Amino acid sequence: MKEGLVNFRGIKEGIYIYIKEGDFHHIKKELDKKLDESIDFFRGANLLGIKGENITEDEINQLYEIIKDKYKLHISEDGLPSYLEEEKPYEGIYEGMTKFINTTIRSGQVVEYDGNIVIIGDVNPGALIKARGNIIILGTLRGVAHAGIDGNYKAIVAAYDLQPTQLRIANIIGRRPDGDIVTSELPEVAKIYDGEVLIEPYLPRK
Repeated sequence: MKEGLVNFRGIKEGIYIYIKEGDFHHIKKELDKKLDESIDFFRGANLLGIKGENITEDEINQLYEIIKDKYKLHISEDGLPSYLEEEKPYEGIYEGMTKFINTTIRSGQVVEYDGNIVIIGDVNPGALIKARGNIIILGTLRGVAHAGIDGNYKAIVAAYDLQPTQLRIANIIGRRPDGDIVTSELPEVAKIYDGEVLIEPYLPRK
């Protein structure tokens, strides 16, 4: 079994458990092994909770069963909030922290930010944009955009021209339609509606 799916990251308030995306059976086995090998250390540590890439609430609960029931470890309610509160989706959807980038994002570049991202330029194929909040592109999006990466379904992706390789909001992937794409010649906004990513022209209120 290749390890590296379960990592323990320390901050001044304590340690949280970070889970990488992978086979969940292997994740459970690795967590069990690492706790068993260093149980004395973890009994004296302040465990803050679990964070992860595309991990479900049910899977997190299964990991908590190992931590709490098998090893009798306590997840702190002090310091940082518990994992459910710590992983609460970014609230600054309509305002808040925003990163402005005044350049075109080229193939191979990755831009990630804990708030909103505004790009004054294009996003080329092969580029990746990830934000906990909204992604606004004052140009053409041809790369990959993932807004609301911590699970916020209210996040949006907007651009003068949306032609993404892949577009994702929270854990929902928007797929390109079959056939030729007809542009609206208006800025476009992608958002979640009825469990799907909907792309529509932006029509300002008059």
